[in-house]
Amino acid sequence: MGTMHQHGEGGGGLPGAVLVALLLLGAAGGYLLAARRARRRNAVQGWSPWRSASFLTGLTLLAVALLPPLAPAAHSDFRGHMAQHMLIGMYAPLALVLAAPVTLLLRTLPHDQARRVAVFLHSPPARLLVHPAAALTLSTATLAVLYFTPLYNAAMAHPAGHWLLHAHFLASGCLFAHVIAGSDPAPTRPGVRGRLVYLGIAIAVHALIAQAMYGGFFIDVHAPIDQVQQGAEIMYYGGDIAELLLAGALVATWRPERHTTTARWRGRPGIGAPTPR
Repeated sequence: MGTMHQHGEGGGGLPGAVLVALLLLGAAGGYLLAARRARRRNAVQGWSPWRSASFLTGLTLLAVALLPPLAPAAHSDFRGHMAQHMLIGMYAPLALVLAAPVTLLLRTLPHDQARRVAVFLHSPPARLLVHPAAALTLSTATLAVLYFTPLYNAAMAHPAGHWLLHAHFLASGCLFAHVIAGSDPAPTRPGVRGRLVYLGIAIAVHALIAQAMYGGFFIDVHAPIDQVQQGAEIMYYGGDIAELLLAGALVATWRPERHTTTARWRGRPGIGAPTPR
C-alpha cells in the first residue's frame, strides 16, 4: 500500500463533463421516446411509468458519479473512486435493468430488426456472456485483479484507463443485476435458489476483498492508508446495501410463470420479448 496518490487527469475537465451530460440526456430522451412509441403501438398494453422512472433514476446515479463534484475528486482521492465504483457498478445498474430496456427495444423496433436483435441475444456468445458464472466473474472476481495488482494504479494514471474502468464497472454491474433480478428475459437465468447462491457468493467475495483492503493485505493501491481504509468501508457497507436492494428486487420481480414465458420467447425469437407486468 503506497503513501502517494498520483493520478492522471481522467475527467476531461469541462468538455468531458459536458459530453457526459449530453450522453446521459440523450439516453434519457431515447428511452422516453421509445416508451411513448410503445404506448402508442399498444395503448392497452402500454408501458409502466415505474420502469421509466427506474431508468431515469439509474441515469441520475450515473450523473452523480460522472459529473462534478464527485468525478474530479475521484481522480485524487481513493474514497471518491470507491464512491464512483459503488454508484456506477452496483446502484445504477440495478435501476437500469429494472427498466427492462431490452424488452422496450424489441417492442419498438420494426419486426425484422427486432428479430435480428432477438437472434443475437440468443446466440452462443451472448448466452455465454449473460451466464451467471460469467456475470459473477466479471462483476466481482475482477475486483481482486484490479486492487491486488498494479492494474488500478496503471489505469488511474491515464484518462483512457479511468474511462475503461467506468465502462467495465457499468457493463459488468448491469450483467450481474440482469442475471439476478433483471426484468428482461434471460435464457440462462437460473431459478430463484440458484440466483440466491450466486448472490451469496458475490456478497462473500465482496466482503473479503473489502476486509483485505482495510487490513492492508495484498492491496496494491498508491494512496494514503486512511483513504484506502475509508474506501474499503465504503465498499463494504455500500456493497451490503446494494446487494440487499438486489435481493429485494429478485423477490419483487420473481413470478412463478417466469420460466414458461422465457422458454416460449426463446422458441420464437421473431416475436420479441414478453411484456413485463
